[in-house]
Amino acid sequence: MKINHRLGFGLLLSAIVLPLYASAADDLVVADFEGADYVSWKATGEAFGPGPARGTLPGQMQVDGFKGKGLVNSFYKGDNTTGTLTSPEFKIERRYIGFLIGGGKNTEKLALNLLVGGKVVRSATGPNDKPGGSEMLAPESWDVGEFAGQTAVIKIIDNATGGWGHLNVDHIVQTDRQPPGLVTNARRDFKIEKRYLNLPIKNGPTRKVTTLVDGRVEVRNDIGLANGEPDWWAPMDVSAWKGKTVTLQVDRLPEDSTALSAIEQSDEIKGAENLYREPLRGQFHFSPKRGWNNDPNGLVFFNGEYHLFFQHNPYGWGWGNMHWGHAVSRDLIHWEELGDKLAPDNFGPMFSGSAVVDWKNTSGFGKGGKPPLVLIYTAAGNPTVQCIAYSTDGRNFTKYSGNPVVKQITGGNRDPKVLWHEPTKRWVMVLYVEWQKKHTIHFFTSPNLRDWTLASITDGDAVGKPYLFECPDFFELPVDGDASTKKWVLLGANSEYAIGNFDGTKFSAEQSKLPGHRGRGFYAPQTFSDIPKKDGRRIQIGWFQTETKGMPFNQSMTVPLELQLISTADGPRLTFTPVKELAKLRAKTHRIKAGTLTPTSPNPLAKVNAELVELRAEFTPVADSEVTFNVRGCAITYDAKKQELTVNGHRAPAPLRNGKQRLTIYCDRTGLEVFASDGLCYVPMPFQPKATDLMLGAAVKSGAVKFTKLDAYELNSAWLTK
Repeated sequence: MKINHRLGFGLLLSAIVLPLYASAADDLVVADFEGADYVSWKATGEAFGPGPARGTLPGQMQVDGFKGKGLVNSFYKGDNTTGTLTSPEFKIERRYIGFLIGGGKNTEKLALNLLVGGKVVRSATGPNDKPGGSEMLAPESWDVGEFAGQTAVIKIIDNATGGWGHLNVDHIVQTDRQPPGLVTNARRDFKIEKRYLNLPIKNGPTRKVTTLVDGRVEVRNDIGLANGEPDWWAPMDVSAWKGKTVTLQVDRLPEDSTALSAIEQSDEIKGAENLYREPLRGQFHFSPKRGWNNDPNGLVFFNGEYHLFFQHNPYGWGWGNMHWGHAVSRDLIHWEELGDKLAPDNFGPMFSGSAVVDWKNTSGFGKGGKPPLVLIYTAAGNPTVQCIAYSTDGRNFTKYSGNPVVKQITGGNRDPKVLWHEPTKRWVMVLYVEWQKKHTIHFFTSPNLRDWTLASITDGDAVGKPYLFECPDFFELPVDGDASTKKWVLLGANSEYAIGNFDGTKFSAEQSKLPGHRGRGFYAPQTFSDIPKKDGRRIQIGWFQTETKGMPFNQSMTVPLELQLISTADGPRLTFTPVKELAKLRAKTHRIKAGTLTPTSPNPLAKVNAELVELRAEFTPVADSEVTFNVRGCAITYDAKKQELTVNGHRAPAPLRNGKQRLTIYCDRTGLEVFASDGLCYVPMPFQPKATDLMLGAAVKSGAVKFTKLDAYELNSAWLTK
């Protein structure tokens, strides 16, 4: 009998392969942590809380990458709690134990341990041991074939305190299906011929990616490289290394990952065909082309341009990899992004700070008669220190070789605000320091921006109220525009502020803990330095916390705000008003005739439909009247009896001024900014209107409201028009 060789080979292959598949038993779940408590697992200490966490805990960065709704998260009550969590005994019945793990890295104090016979035979820890990083959980596994049939327990330990003193664990399973192996220090070389390396990004667990130039380490980042199909593409600007060899080295990648092979060299940003037209792109609020932004930094006017630096993660949708991004504008409205100017280095990630023009070249960084632009920033490594960088063209920056210029005071020193104090002819640095368990402001002075001397410490006002938390700003303003009556303003990250006097060494508060903004999603504002005296304005921009899920960018900045001090019955107070330059965006005006609105009046804005909106109203209400403006689904209500403004359910005091209320509302795709009471009431509000809802409305619920102005403007996009 003859055998069909093709068929015979197929039968032989089946004989080999089928038993292998048949022997692969179903996975056994050791723990999925989906219940309200730990069931038969035993906890000690406080770190693991009363039961599995439902994601992110208070005070923690966003936790992602876990499966289902619950996970082990030892950040309960913060990083200083400790404890253990131990499973009941189980029999090892599969070849591998797989799990998801994230959080802090400390092989001795933070560990997921497998114990057989009372001894630790396998161990894993998280990926983070430095500031920055990510709370993402990533899959890992152990080969436990040698322990088949033996009894084991899993013990999670958290004996660590301080930064990254916690562990995240989820979905522990026994399996016969070998997870992909991990390649350590995977590398790819690129001979740089074009501007960008386009990196494939997956919003998930991050890997440590080291960039080397001709073999020398340039920068390290935590990047969520996509092993397969990316969520978006992040451009790495490599134009400074044209003609050189750039190597990307990844600490660990699955064997089947396409992350490195998918990287493309190009003069264009991959996937940017719809840049600035994305559905959740604010159209007159600045946001970076790609990645995350938070605090505005280094706001300064230099060489005819407003410079906006900002905290930027170019390679992730969430916080991390802190660089200083950079954008410029000639009118505060139209911004051109220029790429990152400060990247993480041996001193750590680049945290917040400020910028000044050294007109007298006290630093010696100026050349050819050109004054230098100097950036002052926190390098948040271990230790955390203050550093400077400089430029004479506003485009190319050099980090000072003598950094740091201020050494660590405590681990909680950061966010230097620097200004020139003309009466004493020296520089002043205002630095937040967590000192002796207090929020304090340290004042330093310097003749040259390089050498700094501690001048004073402000840790409370006359009645002992603690001072402002992080990201300080410090400036002088006239009261009611009178240059002969000036006061100094010390402002914190949440925009609370103090008003007082400053002699070049010490700040003396007359009033403090005064509320700044009255809304939500506004943080770490800074004001521009070196605006020409003929302009004379104090202009502020804040971080606008506008989450944009599904987009390749996240967060934005507020519109530029003009700050003034005006007299009130309680003393001088800050006002916040939108800068006049925003009027450039007006495309079509709807001017409603002055008149009185009552509960039976028709909607005077019924014919107005707009996506991007500016609404201005001036009205006199009777004592018990209540008027509501509806802007694309967001209700803005003024209650005259309470003299209170409500924006999207959020209440804020808004006093009448000389019996009148003047209201200005800006609505973009990701939020509203509302101004009332001549700027005494500023309510920023992250809000995403429905794309199909373009309606505007005005209605009186009770009483009557006499309008002397009601103007609605349809606005152009700042990105798509000049």
